[in-house]
Amino acid sequence: MRIISWNVNGIRAAIRNGFWDWFEQDGADIICLQEVKARQEQLDGQLQPLSEYQIHWNAARKPGYSGVATFCKPLPSQTTHGFGIEEFDTEGRILIHEYERFFLLNIYYPNGQRDQQRLDYKLRFYDAFLEKAEKLRSSGKAVIACGDFNTAHKEIDLKNPKANENTSGFLPVERAWMDQFIAHGYVDTFRKFHSGGEQYSWWTYRFGARKRNVGWRIDYFFIDQEHASMVKDAFILQQVMGSDHCPVGIELQV
Repeated sequence: MRIISWNVNGIRAAIRNGFWDWFEQDGADIICLQEVKARQEQLDGQLQPLSEYQIHWNAARKPGYSGVATFCKPLPSQTTHGFGIEEFDTEGRILIHEYERFFLLNIYYPNGQRDQQRLDYKLRFYDAFLEKAEKLRSSGKAVIACGDFNTAHKEIDLKNPKANENTSGFLPVERAWMDQFIAHGYVDTFRKFHSGGEQYSWWTYRFGARKRNVGWRIDYFFIDQEHASMVKDAFILQQVMGSDHCPVGIELQV
């Protein structure tokens, strides 16, 4: 099973930039999108390539902001919109899909760069996510979490770590939470297969950053360590354009 995650930074803009051509060519079994910035009804007439897929959508209450969507060939037995926590669920950041052998969490984690209040919100969101993941894990099924985590974990995960030590997305407190998450027994699937640097999933639109590969790896697939052997490969599709992020993915044996 091939599962893709991609922060499209606006699904309508991505469509204008060839999204459906990529979608049909890739043909993944499940495609998880973040930051769609639209409601599903705003895309009426633009969803024709999706005849094989069931669509799940969680839009933010605020128009043109945040939002996640999942396109599934294998149908989940159940889909949940949110954590059941008002302050997070209104922003349309969470879809949780239950399958026979695993839960798949498609999540757009908050960005903490605006101010301290927003950073605190991001950290509370992280804690709520971990609590939910642990509850799902207790079922005995695999827990797979994908999306834009908005944090680069290690120095190898961004081009200029020293210059960004005081930037949200690479703050010690954010990186410490990633350490805590992994210490709970979750595996960074990309690092399971790839130990080298220069592998990024996001580049600022400024300064020709993508052309020079001055980027950050902030998009991930994690799985609980008990089921890590289910993941047969993990990858970053750096050649795919259409957003300031590129798709990341895994091959899953189910």
